[in-house]
Amino acid sequence: MTRAPALATKLIEDDAVCVTRFEFAPGAETGWHRHGHDYVITAITECRMLLEEPGGTSREVTVKAGEAYKRPEGVEHNVINAGDAPMSFIEIELK
Repeated sequence: MTRAPALATKLIEDDAVCVTRFEFAPGAETGWHRHGHDYVITAITECRMLLEEPGGTSREVTVKAGEAYKRPEGVEHNVINAGDAPMSFIEIELK
């Protein structure tokens, strides 16, 4: 299945952090990637995400607008907007 790519806009990058805003149309995806740093996500809109994970597994997660979560370096996945509305979040990678 071919999906539209999410729009990633780098806001800040220096020796300490990389801050990126991600915007997804319904059905858009990041594409498979592996996080090279610990990171924090803060949802701008409600984010209904389908997370495809190694080994062919997937799970759906909903993060409400304004909520945040942290994940460790090494996470590998593809993030897909599973909702019917655009979604957006800020990702802060901790170098």
